[in-house]
Amino acid sequence: MMKQLLCCLPWLLLSLLVMTEARFVVEKNSLSVTSPESIKGTHDSAIGNFGIPQYGGSMAGTVVYPKENQKSCKEFSDFSISFKSQPGALPTFLLVDRGDCFFALKVWNAQKAGASAVLVADNVDEPLITMDTPEEDVSSAKYIENITIPSALVTKGFGEKLKKAISGGDMVNLNLDWREAVPHPDDRVEYELWTNSNDECGVKCDMLMEFVKDFKGAAQILEKGGFTQFRPHYITWYCPHAFTLSRQCKSQCINKGRYCAPDPEQDFSSGYDGKDVVVENLRQLCVYKVANETGNPWVWWDYVTDFQIRCPMKEKKYNKDCAESVMKSLGIDSKKIDKCMGDPDADMDNLVLKEEQDAQVGKGTRGDVTILPTLVVNNRQYRGKLEKSAVLKALCSGFEESTEPAICLSTDMETNECLDNNGGCWQDKSANITACKDTFRGKVCVCPVVDGVRFKGDGYSHCEASGPGRCTINNGGCWHEERDGHAFSACVDKDSVKCECPPGFKGDGVKKCEDINECKEKKACQCPECSCKNTWGSYECSCSGDLLYMRDHDTCISKTGGQVRSAWAAVWLIMLSLGLAAAGAYLVYKYRLRQYMDSEIRAIMAQYMPLDSQPEVPNHVNDEHA
Repeated sequence: MMKQLLCCLPWLLLSLLVMTEARFVVEKNSLSVTSPESIKGTHDSAIGNFGIPQYGGSMAGTVVYPKENQKSCKEFSDFSISFKSQPGALPTFLLVDRGDCFFALKVWNAQKAGASAVLVADNVDEPLITMDTPEEDVSSAKYIENITIPSALVTKGFGEKLKKAISGGDMVNLNLDWREAVPHPDDRVEYELWTNSNDECGVKCDMLMEFVKDFKGAAQILEKGGFTQFRPHYITWYCPHAFTLSRQCKSQCINKGRYCAPDPEQDFSSGYDGKDVVVENLRQLCVYKVANETGNPWVWWDYVTDFQIRCPMKEKKYNKDCAESVMKSLGIDSKKIDKCMGDPDADMDNLVLKEEQDAQVGKGTRGDVTILPTLVVNNRQYRGKLEKSAVLKALCSGFEESTEPAICLSTDMETNECLDNNGGCWQDKSANITACKDTFRGKVCVCPVVDGVRFKGDGYSHCEASGPGRCTINNGGCWHEERDGHAFSACVDKDSVKCECPPGFKGDGVKKCEDINECKEKKACQCPECSCKNTWGSYECSCSGDLLYMRDHDTCISKTGGQVRSAWAAVWLIMLSLGLAAAGAYLVYKYRLRQYMDSEIRAIMAQYMPLDSQPEVPNHVNDEHA
């Protein structure tokens, strides 16, 4: 016995250290009492860490406090009690007392009796705590995985108010609301999973590995679409300084006691050691790190699931050789992974694992991470069963309204409220346009944007197209009509005027535009020779005889006279042009001829007498200078 205590002493000390330093944050949901009036109001409740909370939704029901088995530690069938709701009645929320058995067992017994949700009233005056599952209890594991209803812990004082109202004959109705349990600031959800590569740690490890395999497909779809940013984490502990040289710390830790994990089989003399788990955890972190640097972070899901299948501890394949064969089949560069991992025997910090230890400390609204598995969504710890559909609901509730990916709006995830009476929102049935927008939390009524045209209004009773291009959407809500292949619309793309009857019509432009009879009202075709005929949206005007109607001037002119005058004008214009061209050519010719004759005369005269512009040329030589 003493040997076993000494063997486990480092881990006992470490557990005490974690318990004294850890900062826990209780994740809450809103609970609103709608009746009776005496306790009406909103209260906090702590979400149970099992079952399936309705993240992103809400649930209304009637609270019932049983007269027998008030702690719900026994099956209600033993007392011939049922909480199944009658058709048309509100669901039953069962109020039970804390104590004598596990929280999960209370909820399981209530679920089997037909309850839709469970409220556990605390039995001591204290701040709310998280109802968790029992650690490594094989008998409880069988029913915990089958719990599907939500549960919450309420304070002792509030629980007593509920009991008093029920005992007084009041019908207690309340709403459980998880819509704000997860922050939803934008169109991308950031989440992290604190996990472990150890596959011999019991029920929770089996549940974790099953979840990773089931959730892999959805996780990769969300990550590849840019909807989420996922990051895996691994818990490590350090060995107390006084025990770093002990056999236990050497077998459970790397880097001289800096990073440790418990022995997988809880037997230090056989099987795998804790340091084997730390090394594989480090390898999986580096797989994510290297894959993320190359833009393929989702490869982590492939590696982890394949490693679980191909390299289990039970088959003695939990080793580096098996890990490298998995990496090779997935095209992962093992050299980069080895470089990332560093030397596990070095007496120095490992930067990757040091970052993990720092991340374990809670920041902001998130508490410290001390248990496995832990899922954090938008910096809030997830509470409930680690199951694909439940986790997906939690992720979907983290998106800003109307930005959710299609996977969140499937019929398996939520009910499309817009299908029922258009959700009570505005709609234009003729143009098939609606202001109802289906979101994971429910419908919202927002005037839409259609083909680049923005609608404005309250979204409930009124929406109208605005801005450029609005006339392309149902004629901007203005009058329009088509007859005999001719179509007219009163829609005008102007900021100040929206609907205005087109030329040839009169009316309000919205509901009615009537044809103007230009002939009867003498607005056109009024010349003496004109004959007027009204048409829809216009008129026809003809002239008597061989006259031609000029619409712009509302007058008639002679077809023949006009043509003759035009022909003579063209002839005179051509003749004038030819005359000017001939005169110009003659002047050029006379000028060039004169120049030529002048140059010839000067050349002839230069042979007989010097000209004024030339020097005198001597024609004899002086004998004296010969």
